[in-house]
Amino acid sequence: MAGTLLFKNARIIDPNSKHNDKERDILIRNGKIESIKAKINLDKLQTIDLKGACVSPGWLDVGVQVGDPGFEHREDLDSVAAAAAAGGYTGIVCQPNTSPVIHSKTEVLYLKNRTKDKLVNFYPLGAVSRDCGGADITEMNDMHAAGAVAFSDGEKSIQDSGLMKRALQYVKGFDGIVINTPQDNELAHKGQMHEGLISTTLGMRGIPALAEELMTRRDISLLEYTESHLHLSSISTAKSAALVKEARANGMQLTASVAAMNLTLDDEHLLDYDTNYKVLPPLRGKNDMKALLKALKNGAIDFITSNHHPHDEESKKLEFPLADFGVIGLETTYALLNSHLGKQCSQEELVNWLSINARKVLRLPVPLIEVDEVANLTIFDPNIEWTYDKSAIQSKSHNSPFIGTRFTGKVLGVLNNGQLELNKIN
Repeated sequence: MAGTLLFKNARIIDPNSKHNDKERDILIRNGKIESIKAKINLDKLQTIDLKGACVSPGWLDVGVQVGDPGFEHREDLDSVAAAAAAGGYTGIVCQPNTSPVIHSKTEVLYLKNRTKDKLVNFYPLGAVSRDCGGADITEMNDMHAAGAVAFSDGEKSIQDSGLMKRALQYVKGFDGIVINTPQDNELAHKGQMHEGLISTTLGMRGIPALAEELMTRRDISLLEYTESHLHLSSISTAKSAALVKEARANGMQLTASVAAMNLTLDDEHLLDYDTNYKVLPPLRGKNDMKALLKALKNGAIDFITSNHHPHDEESKKLEFPLADFGVIGLETTYALLNSHLGKQCSQEELVNWLSINARKVLRLPVPLIEVDEVANLTIFDPNIEWTYDKSAIQSKSHNSPFIGTRFTGKVLGVLNNGQLELNKIN
């Protein structure tokens, strides 16, 4: 436990706090914020000088592949918590694609009970269909009562329109949320990357933007019909963003997110056939990247995810068409965003997209940096330069294209549930 802590000279980044964008000392005792002042002078306390660094409400990542149960060789609950903390996250929302799938209250309770004392809060997503098989609907009401925060088939996009309609109708009974990653699998059939000039140059079967946009249209139509609440996860094209903006303007309960790599990298990164750039949704073109950032800034897209998807070495060190999709991202998301977008986005905007908006979408309590509030904090410095070194990776898996990359902006630590974890600076 952290006990009593004094953070000195911290720049507070919290748009909901009266101390926003001010340099303050923060006294924390027994996991709560006791005092926030320009200067606090107390002897015999654990004091951490944060001059030049920022403190924000703890970040939340939605849609993390946790591995446990069933895939612990890729990631277990301890390693994913360590990776999350290293990346500045004090909470993660866990995909249901484990073995067994999180498709009943038993699996929801397993995850909650196994993680209740950790620094990082774990929030389960309940599956929409049994085994995420896209056929038989689950008992979502039971999972909601057990603690599932929303419902999704995770990495498996819901193909059956009837199932999607029933799910949207089902969750209305308890004001729940359905999450879907839009991709028409028939149109994306055996695609390896974004369909465009680069895929043609490489002779690779492409995943057309239409595969996402057609399902985005379908889901919006079903949402309009059911008058329910839908979240579209990891949209990646300019047209998808425009469709979401239009639907929201028409008053629909529709929210959306985007993966960090889709904001910062385009499909040209696949020219060297590096399988660590092979992700879903695929890296698109530069125009899509610009449109996605614009949609974040105008509120059509709500928040950013890491799209953390750990794989063992045997799944990625293969010929490109045979390698699995996905990379780890928890530990590098902030650094990637700050390095690529730091001149286009303020730190307050990044905090909104990494912390506050995701909690609003899922109706989770939003941490507040004020006196008498629980201390749920992320500490970061936008100006530190550092190298992402393989030996320092906390995840069990190392499937990242950023090993050896020099970043600007580093997470220094997190404080949550009375526990403090500080990162080394390299």
